[in-house]
Amino acid sequence: MFLDRDGTINEDVGYLTDLAELHIYPYAPDAIRLLRRAGFAIVVVTNQGGIARGVLSESLVQRTHEVMAGRLARAGANVDAWYYCPHHPASVVAGLSTPCACRKPGTALPRSRDRGWWAITGATSRWGTAWVRDRCCCEPGTAAIRKRRGRTDSAWRPSAIT
Repeated sequence: MFLDRDGTINEDVGYLTDLAELHIYPYAPDAIRLLRRAGFAIVVVTNQGGIARGVLSESLVQRTHEVMAGRLARAGANVDAWYYCPHHPASVVAGLSTPCACRKPGTALPRSRDRGWWAITGATSRWGTAWVRDRCCCEPGTAAIRKRRGRTDSAWRPSAIT
């Protein structure tokens, strides 16, 4: 199962520039555990265009994934792999402007860097918040599940998984 990150596992705060702003939805560990129990491998695939825009560093994105993986694992919700696309059309960093095949809804990220995830999962599924991004895996033999709520309003704050 390919999962989107922001707005699906954690609150979408725009560009996550401070780990203090990282709030994992309280239902995310349960959902991941249920998916794993159903036999799915869990692979997070996320656009992180803030790298190309000079707002985020790759090391911060990698550290964010390490922190999220640790919090989720402590809750019994293991993620098998984390992949991100650093490209963006408004790139200020040389070599990171689009078009690229890995930026969702493209499928190059899960296909080329998947180390077999696409083949292992068979009838691949994807769960995310934005309809255009959900189309990432909508090819023959695949399915997408759209999560209704994307970016949350500022009045609602989920409890952090610590």
